[in-house]
Amino acid sequence: MRSQIRLGKIFGIQIGLHYSWFLIGILIVTSLFEEFHHSNPAWGDNVAFAVALATALLFFVSLLLHELSHSVYARSHGIPVREITLFALGGVSQLEKEPPNARVEFWMAFAGPLTSAVIGGICEMARGVVGGAGTPFYEMLSWLGYINLALAAFNVIPGYPLDGGRILRAALWWKSGSMERATRTAAKVGQSVGVIFILWGILQFFGGAGVGGLWISFIGWFLLTAAGESYAQVGLAHAFEGVTAGDVMSRDCPALDGNENIEHFVHDELLRTGRRCFVITQNGAIAGLLTPHEIKDIERARWPFTTLADVMRPLEDLHTVPPDIPLKNALEIMGREDLNQLPVVKEGRLAGVLSRAQILDYLRTRAELRV
Repeated sequence: MRSQIRLGKIFGIQIGLHYSWFLIGILIVTSLFEEFHHSNPAWGDNVAFAVALATALLFFVSLLLHELSHSVYARSHGIPVREITLFALGGVSQLEKEPPNARVEFWMAFAGPLTSAVIGGICEMARGVVGGAGTPFYEMLSWLGYINLALAAFNVIPGYPLDGGRILRAALWWKSGSMERATRTAAKVGQSVGVIFILWGILQFFGGAGVGGLWISFIGWFLLTAAGESYAQVGLAHAFEGVTAGDVMSRDCPALDGNENIEHFVHDELLRTGRRCFVITQNGAIAGLLTPHEIKDIERARWPFTTLADVMRPLEDLHTVPPDIPLKNALEIMGREDLNQLPVVKEGRLAGVLSRAQILDYLRTRAELRV
């Protein structure tokens, strides 16, 4: 899940928001306003709204601390963290590789619920210092203490990829010695937990819980989907085992003169051949790559007067990989950098181009042959 709004970096880790974060933010502020207004009518609307807004913001700070605990522990053990994204169901730390062993996986997963439990305990102790029940700070700390303790308890449910599911995977990994087998089992348990949540939410909804029941079902659907994707990723890792970028790349990427104009290129090359990637040369040397992505934003009227060299991606600006890089690692680079094509370079010369379409064709062939 990618961030649409970037907030900055903490400890060198990019922090961002998904658009769905605003949905849950509005729901939390609204529900807290109604709760505070109903239980403390003497506050008035302005105070109730201010306390609700401050409480919601502090809750998201606690969520961020929860995710930071995962990320900081991961980085301390050599696992790069791309970013942390806050979204409707909390937060997610985007790791660039799997933990090296079951012990690191266990403590990295356990760090989140432990952090939430500590925050909840601090809030519960602090509310006894700030004053009696009914004061804004007391009510704020009371809610934050309860919700963080609940968050800690929820996250230890063995529903992969929740923290509890990752803890379960770590235990299975330690026992079996196989991360692949442990992930498959934990993902199946996660799918079962997702189905239970869906059914429980439906029962709650028809039992009078209203939106709360639908929200439980939505969480269950998220768990079911995420666990299913994790299960599929295990099969993907198996399909990529022993395969390199050089095995799948295309070696016949056409070379075109950079002085050619876009009009001629689109009608005589792009539309006729259906190819998506072209090598651009200047003075007989490779200068860059060109795909439809670079052309789509050029006004049609400028096509006859714009050369391929004007819009190509220069070779020095491109991410490149060697032919012997594992295909899995190459795909991770394409995902991280949002690339559809990845030049494969050997000894300073272009050996071929790896595209997502070629990777999909490779996986489709394996699926058809059931290997």
